[in-house]
Amino acid sequence: MMRKDIRLHGSTEGGIEYYVFLAGSEVCERFSYSFGDGEQDEVRFFSPGNEFIIGKKYISHRGNGGSFCEYMFGIDQPLADLAKGDVLNRLTMYGAHYGEENGRLQFTDRTESSLSYDKIFFDGNAICNYFFFTNSSLFNGALRKQQKELVRVLGKTIKRSEAVGREDDNHIIEETLDLIQDPKAQLFLFKLINSNHRKYRDLFRNLYYANKKITDQDYAKITELADSLGIDSYQQERIRVDVMYKHRDNKSVVDGYKSILVSCHSKGTINKMENARLTRLKTLAVRNKIPDALFYPLDEMLKKDKWIVAAEEHDYLAEVRQILEGMFLRERNIDNRINSEDMLKLLHAKQRANENRDHAFEEILLDSGRSCDERIRDGADMALLEEFSSIITYFDRYDSTSSTINKIAFMENVRISEEMIRSFLGSKREFDALKEGLFEELFVEGLFTNRYLGKYGKSKIKTLAKGLKQVEENRLTISALLEQLLAIDKEESLFLLLRDHVRERIRNFYSRYTTRAHQEELKQEVAEELRARKLLKEDIPDTLFRETILTIKKEAMYLHTILPSIINDKNISLREDFLENSGLDRFFVEELEREYCELNCIDQDELSRILRGQA
Repeated sequence: MMRKDIRLHGSTEGGIEYYVFLAGSEVCERFSYSFGDGEQDEVRFFSPGNEFIIGKKYISHRGNGGSFCEYMFGIDQPLADLAKGDVLNRLTMYGAHYGEENGRLQFTDRTESSLSYDKIFFDGNAICNYFFFTNSSLFNGALRKQQKELVRVLGKTIKRSEAVGREDDNHIIEETLDLIQDPKAQLFLFKLINSNHRKYRDLFRNLYYANKKITDQDYAKITELADSLGIDSYQQERIRVDVMYKHRDNKSVVDGYKSILVSCHSKGTINKMENARLTRLKTLAVRNKIPDALFYPLDEMLKKDKWIVAAEEHDYLAEVRQILEGMFLRERNIDNRINSEDMLKLLHAKQRANENRDHAFEEILLDSGRSCDERIRDGADMALLEEFSSIITYFDRYDSTSSTINKIAFMENVRISEEMIRSFLGSKREFDALKEGLFEELFVEGLFTNRYLGKYGKSKIKTLAKGLKQVEENRLTISALLEQLLAIDKEESLFLLLRDHVRERIRNFYSRYTTRAHQEELKQEVAEELRARKLLKEDIPDTLFRETILTIKKEAMYLHTILPSIINDKNISLREDFLENSGLDRFFVEELEREYCELNCIDQDELSRILRGQA
């Protein structure tokens, strides 16, 4: 049987447009409508048992049917609908309500009601709302029975239909009549549009979509329009938020945020991974100029105050987790590529984890690696693996550079080569490409705040940092920089050699070598001994020998005078003052303290407690 439809269009004095669609078989013979005038200026549509009236300031209805509209983002939405990502529309059936005890939908025979246009566009969609009733032999008997059957047949599809948001009336009609499966069925569909709200929506959308922002000049335009049309501030806010949400760049991020919140709300808990993803989405929102207003309604509807939250972790670990977890948001079609800002945060977090000896950083990295492998195995985009591999490459370069520089700074007799310097130059180029000066920030600056960095370590690191810059500027060759570093290394080796040999001669009798003549005599004796043992080829520089004598005197002073006072008086500030002013290497001083404890039968743990200020 051929379907036919009749369409009517009109408007009220209050700016409400209405479209009426009468569709189905024998539609011309099986319905009635009438127009009133004067005080009863209204349009009345009816079929057996059903009636719908469009008046100046209200609509009224009786019989079966209900209303539906697209959910506006941010309005109250039942959690049951919010939890289902495919539910797009609000459906209200006449005479239906949720039972207070069981929370299930219940129906009554009292379906007649009147609604003002203000209430329709306040409770439903601010722009467009649909009403309907049907005439079919499939829906008969008591109204409660008809309504229950209508929900069963139409409810699931209407709540998920994309045609409602598109205002695709033909699709809605065809979809609904196909579901009823009665060749003689008739559908009465009424579409109400608030034309003032639509004008405001269209202007705001055009201005916002042009640059994804509203300038002061734009805001003045929309405010002027709202004032001229008499649109209240609440409706303005609803419309603006809904328009911003529907922008394609915003929707995917906000929907991802909503999905995680709903999942956590249903469980009543939130773990570190979920919290990391929420944080990452908020970060993406800032980066993509997504207004905070799109997150407030979700946070309000799905309050976190009753959730069981996983134990907090260090801020830098939480940041690492949210960046790495964010990589997997592409599964929700969210553009979340790791940029230079993210990589900087990851590198600084790795630096802090190394300083704190925090193994949780590596655990997070391993977890992310496993997740990445699993997703690739299950068919995820290979770009995910490429991105994760890029992060690992930076971390490997960080580990290699940090390890080598620390060896140069703190270890003796490290073999420095041109290959090592070229590696530093390559690393410097890569890290400085992320941020100018990042190489020094990550690997050099922190060393100079380390109390264990000795004189020669400082000299080598300063020379290396300065030399790398000069090589980049073509003011120094790699071989020349290597010569400078090897010269410092050679002097350090000679100093250590002298210190060990001279100390045994004078550490307890340094008063015998206070004169220049005695010191010169000692110098010659040590030089001859070292040459005989083939440990020295050249002469001993005078300045280096005098420094060796001075260092040994300081050691003796510490062992014979200062350390006993520290132990007896438990005066740890005396130790710090001496170390700051003497310039002695802390590693070596700690070795002297261990030797002192062994010679004087002092418990090493007791000395450690004193030095930590615990005794």
